[in-house]
Amino acid sequence: MRIVVTNCNTTREMTEDIVRGARAAAAPGTTVTGLTPAWGPESAEGWLDSYLSAAAVLDVLRTYDGPPYDAVVLAGFGEHGREGVRELVDVPVVDITEAAAHLACLLGRRYGVVTTLDRSRGQIEDSLETAGVARNCAAVVGTGLGVLGLAADPARTETAFLAAAERARDAGAEVLILGCAGMTGLERTVAGKLGLPVVDGVGAAVKLAESLVALGLTTSRAGGYAEPLPKRRLWGRPTAPGPAGTGQGRQS
Repeated sequence: MRIVVTNCNTTREMTEDIVRGARAAAAPGTTVTGLTPAWGPESAEGWLDSYLSAAAVLDVLRTYDGPPYDAVVLAGFGEHGREGVRELVDVPVVDITEAAAHLACLLGRRYGVVTTLDRSRGQIEDSLETAGVARNCAAVVGTGLGVLGLAADPARTETAFLAAAERARDAGAEVLILGCAGMTGLERTVAGKLGLPVVDGVGAAVKLAESLVALGLTTSRAGGYAEPLPKRRLWGRPTAPGPAGTGQGRQS
């Protein structure tokens, strides 16, 4: 089984960290391939970054020319694009936000998300609402740390996470979720200090993707995730002027 994991930003070091976490969760015989968008934000922190990264992730999957894959894991917590990817590809698509929340609901009545900057909270709340799991969310709490700073100082990251996790627990969370793909692996060091289960979205998504493939299940084409309508689509900036000044870019 081959799973493709897409980073939501252009930082290759983060892709490598995410892939390491995904491979640690994967079963023997599962191959994990990481994809980094060729364009977009270096970190996704806010609405503008999120919409930009969604288009970039769609583009990197649209232009993928590697070995065939059996499932896609979208490694951007609270980021946009999962619905579009489900239209685009013919294999199961598992978003780490949705996967983590579903698993958390099996472990406790209410869960809390500990994320990076407070500005990401709205996106995460909306993503959980769209996925139908928001009613079980006790709180989304920010650590005040930027995405690219998570790996720079692990001790600071752990301290900030624990402080935010306590606020989530005080709000009623019985399970905690790592609210950023860049936090993958942190659950091994903080779970014992909190006395609560801690769910890593990357690991959760990989295991759910494996289960869907093993069961022979994929995205329904009835209704909302029907294949895209056939039409002319331009991707990116036109590369050369066409007749009467019409731009001719990449099409699908």
